[in-house]
Amino acid sequence: MSTAKTQIDAVLSQLNRVILDKDVQIRLCLACLLARGHLLIEDIPGVGKTTLAHALAKTLGLSASRVQFTSDLLPADVLGVSIYDRESGKFRFQQGPIFAQLVLADEINRASPKAQSALLEAMEEHQVTLDGRTMALPEPFFVIATQNPQDQVGTFQLPESQLDRFLMRVNLGYPAPAAERELLRGVDRRELVAGLATVMDAAQLLTLQDSVIEVHVAPALLDYVQALVAYTRSQLGLRHGLSLRAARAWALIDGRGSVLPEHVQAVLPAVVGHRVLQRDGTSATIVRMLEAVPVP
Repeated sequence: MSTAKTQIDAVLSQLNRVILDKDVQIRLCLACLLARGHLLIEDIPGVGKTTLAHALAKTLGLSASRVQFTSDLLPADVLGVSIYDRESGKFRFQQGPIFAQLVLADEINRASPKAQSALLEAMEEHQVTLDGRTMALPEPFFVIATQNPQDQVGTFQLPESQLDRFLMRVNLGYPAPAAERELLRGVDRRELVAGLATVMDAAQLLTLQDSVIEVHVAPALLDYVQALVAYTRSQLGLRHGLSLRAARAWALIDGRGSVLPEHVQAVLPAVVGHRVLQRDGTSATIVRMLEAVPVP
């Protein structure tokens, strides 16, 4: 556990030097990755969503690709396409940007639902099926999608099937005034990302992902999670259950060998926010839920 904590702390320290005043959001991002989930970042342009994705890929030594989602994007632009090779007389598959360990789906809700659906199988099964062939995606495989507010012109609402592929949804928001001042007088964030060192490699990350499931969950903690699930189903219309793996990943980041109630509470807003039928006032709704369900 101490080795894992040392590695995780090094990753967090480097990311916090690039994305200022967003420690909680960075921890959620890393917890999502360790839990083998996918992350949806919903916010206005210019708050560091893309920078966070690039910094994470550089810090963890992951192969990365970026897809700019637009209204005319086609599934083949994401997955790839078979091209006829005249010399060999055969079709040759040209891999799309989905064949990377970290895929940044930028402004995903600016593409049509058909283009968005190109990610469904990849995010769920870590594979792509084209022309009758099933091709595995590299491991680890992590999708970070950014989404603009739905009141902006030219956006499509993500269907429920797409939202459910994301383990967490987070908002970055504006930095605090002191951090904003540091950003104004500091170096360009892109230059900082380019100069980042690789703190961890893909093999070490896979080992950490495997260790998440080893974090102990006591029966009393399971009772607490079940009580939260029961509340959300009866009061909020939750479509799917909570993620205990996300809480385990948060505990691992916290250097704990067992999941505590505060670990569940830490990941709860990011895991539940995009899955409840009541989309307005989600923060206040979650606060009421935590107050209504007693801690063991």
